[in-house]
Amino acid sequence: MASAKDIRIEPISRKDADTFVIANHYSGKVVRNSQLHLGAFIGKRLVGVAQLGPPMDRSKVIGLVRGTQWNEMLELNRLVLIDDTPANSESRFISIVMRLIKKHAPHIKWVLSFADGTLCGDGTIYRASGFVLTLVRTSHNLALLPDGSTVHKMTLESSPTRPRAEVGGRSYYDVTGGRYAFRKYVAAAHGRILPGFQLRYIYFIDRDARRNLTVPELPFSEIERLGAGMYRGVARAGSIVVDAPAYPAGEGGSVPTPALQPFV
Repeated sequence: MASAKDIRIEPISRKDADTFVIANHYSGKVVRNSQLHLGAFIGKRLVGVAQLGPPMDRSKVIGLVRGTQWNEMLELNRLVLIDDTPANSESRFISIVMRLIKKHAPHIKWVLSFADGTLCGDGTIYRASGFVLTLVRTSHNLALLPDGSTVHKMTLESSPTRPRAEVGGRSYYDVTGGRYAFRKYVAAAHGRILPGFQLRYIYFIDRDARRNLTVPELPFSEIERLGAGMYRGVARAGSIVVDAPAYPAGEGGSVPTPALQPFV
């Protein structure tokens, strides 16, 4: 029987990574600005994918760690493994990914990621893998559309002139009159905003960089205190009840924790 120690990590093509993410990630969508695509294999079988790239707006997050140069951080955009991977596969996958970055891109000091506490989870595997929790906040930036798909506010505002099928080919700006008005757009699309949480995590590849963190490190107990606990799309006891679809079966690893980057 295979164990997590049998996992082998290799670079894979964007096409193969996107295909896997679309098939196995809970969102069924990819992040367009991912640049590094790593596959987890057991034997010849692809069992997981990690995709990393620059943040959508680096200027808004680079100051989280004082002194960070423009090319010294990455964002983990997608992390997903199939359900039947051995125990501890997710944490081993992350560990190897970080070691590979340290070896082959030694200028990278830290990696940012967000856990989706609206439809997925609160970042259990990040906490088990040595990430630091730096933010837990309520989020009303994800909307459920009539066809069952979701759209994130960032997706719309990063491509405001792109035609959108849910509003008959009009763009975000067409609907909002050239303004950032997410609620107005959701109403025009006959969708509804999903309440939830966003959690921000940082992994320090350069351990010394942790001293330059400009925001507080939060204890993991803060997640439960604020009612943000979620596992596989279901709010934990004492957390808010999210008015959203149940977590679909076969969504990837045992605790997939996607980055809240724009969906396609």
